[in-house]
Amino acid sequence: MAKIYKKTSGNGSLCLYLGRRDFVDHVERVDPVDGVLKIDPSALNGRKVWVQLACAFRYGREDLDVIGVSFRKDIWIKRIQMYPVQGSKPPNTPMQDALLKKVGDQGHPFTFDIPVHLPCSVSLQPAPEDAGKPCGVDYEVKAYIANEEDEVDDKVDKKDTCRLIIRKIQYAPNELAAGPKTDINKQFITADKPIHMEASMEKELYYHGDSIPIKVKVNNETSKVVKKIKISIYQITDVLLYSSDKYDKCVLSEEFGDQINANSTFEKEYRVTPLLANNKEKRGLSLDGKLKDEDTNLASSTMLLPNVDKQMQGLVVSYKIKVTLMMGGGLLGSLTSSDINAELPLVLMSPKPAGLISTLNRFYNQ
Repeated sequence: MAKIYKKTSGNGSLCLYLGRRDFVDHVERVDPVDGVLKIDPSALNGRKVWVQLACAFRYGREDLDVIGVSFRKDIWIKRIQMYPVQGSKPPNTPMQDALLKKVGDQGHPFTFDIPVHLPCSVSLQPAPEDAGKPCGVDYEVKAYIANEEDEVDDKVDKKDTCRLIIRKIQYAPNELAAGPKTDINKQFITADKPIHMEASMEKELYYHGDSIPIKVKVNNETSKVVKKIKISIYQITDVLLYSSDKYDKCVLSEEFGDQINANSTFEKEYRVTPLLANNKEKRGLSLDGKLKDEDTNLASSTMLLPNVDKQMQGLVVSYKIKVTLMMGGGLLGSLTSSDINAELPLVLMSPKPAGLISTLNRFYNQ
């Protein structure tokens, strides 16, 4: 049986139902957020009922709000009056029809369309000693009872509300770009000929947890020796909403003891796997948004349509791979060594779940 997500208000008069909490951003469009709200009119006392979907960016601690410093900024918010019913409603989705069978006559369907320019759910990893909710972007469906819709901020009693956190997520596209390749020529002052390095990958996109193969070719025409090779992967997070900060976090660094002698060639494929499990202590690392204490992973690369306003994204995540030839020192030791770096772009995402469509079909047909 498919799982139903349910949250009831403290007074028992509202009950929010969702058939799923992950809604997929397909880049060109986003899955509609379709749910059902069960309303008991006997406890309303002439008041109205709204349901809202809000996308917000949390960038401070909750205790700061006590002294008047806002820790949460709404990026986008939309509200629908559910009771008394106003205007026409869009046709029910199969998910809503399935939910209405379970909820009964007091069920009222609602649908939100999320604009394509809004960010995906991302959170910043807190330090072990940090308390409260982490910084990042989240989405919340909230139903509430009030006299007017704008009373939601500070006048609505908590017992008159119910809420569920959902996620806007992206999966890896079906079509993959060609693998990146980079060539570096390094000319040393003390050498007549250069050292040439080529780094490449078969494809640019890999799934979380994949072993990533990186081919390294070196033609060392100098008298210098490459002592070892280091491969690093960096996560770059652009914080665009309230400032123009950029955070580079190294999520993997591995050294390999392959030595490349003077006047020689070298070719080898290395495999590395960036994992959140090896970066649990790094504060400020971007993670895919999570629900409660569920496990998550390093944040997926952000996929955007051309000409989308990046300022609305809140957080934009990308990755790069750095291949370093670590050179031996000259006459003065490490003071005269000059490492050689080559960079490759990396797209890190989750695969589209194979059973996603069949699971939904099973739910609809119950």
